[in-house]
Amino acid sequence: MEQPGEHPSCCAFHEGVSIMSRSQSEGGPGRKMSVKIITDSTSDIPPEVASELGIHVVPLYVHFGDEVYRDGVDLTGAEFYRRLTANKTLPTTSTISPGEFAQIYDTLAEETDEILAIMLSSELSATFEAASKGKEYMKADRCRVEVIDSRLVVMGLGLVVIAAAKEAQKGSPLDQVIAVAQSAASRIRIRMAFDTLEYVRRGGRIGAAQAFVGNLLNLKPILTLKDGIATPVTRERTRAKAIEHLRRFASSYNRIEAMAVEHATTLDEALALREALGSIFPREHIYVCTIGSVMGTHLGPGALGVALLEGE
Repeated sequence: MEQPGEHPSCCAFHEGVSIMSRSQSEGGPGRKMSVKIITDSTSDIPPEVASELGIHVVPLYVHFGDEVYRDGVDLTGAEFYRRLTANKTLPTTSTISPGEFAQIYDTLAEETDEILAIMLSSELSATFEAASKGKEYMKADRCRVEVIDSRLVVMGLGLVVIAAAKEAQKGSPLDQVIAVAQSAASRIRIRMAFDTLEYVRRGGRIGAAQAFVGNLLNLKPILTLKDGIATPVTRERTRAKAIEHLRRFASSYNRIEAMAVEHATTLDEALALREALGSIFPREHIYVCTIGSVMGTHLGPGALGVALLEGE
């Protein structure tokens, strides 16, 4: 991703997950609320879940030439993937600036004394760095802000953020919420199947998986995240076998606290996979998420994955 840059025309938060004013907050003016949770849009948390849990989602940016769009706000998934496949030149992505993060922190500091920002892997983006540096530009001096490098992305990150937000809703102090987030991050298991790694390769996001790209003979690669970097696991001969690999992977865990199925352009496959996974985890509690435009730029259409939070 590009280095942080100013995007003055872009608002800080996803529509539908906006911040309440102090007068709207529970308990009236002057009442400090529970720990506020911030994440970035690569977490792919469904908007209704973010709204319910009070998660503040900061949209990153995708650039088609001179046109700049907020991830998850300005483009529908269908329109983004249509443009992605139609353009010969890969769009670029960028994060927000430290100054913009500072504005977000200062706004939330009107409601709380404690903020936790959980960001995507620093191996994949400068977002963690920008969020950390943003603390230096805050005007509020009585609000504690902590920033975590999750070493994750997509719904692996999303499940960690959801776990932290649920703990924050209990009224737990910041240190306890951090402990929950760090524990969850260490127990995330993720696999993703691709039709091709071409978008991953072109976006420079595959690390050791570079060795996978040369002569794939139309095989379907399976990747995971290791130390915050995309890492190859295996290859399957057909799409059906790749999806079966995802099912077997998830089914290999006996204790599961949370689960998500994520797709770029194949909702039907995602729903079918959720149905199949209903034998090991209540299907009504399996999140089905769409890969947003920033990560979609690097993963490409056809990406399908499963993330789970293993029980302790």
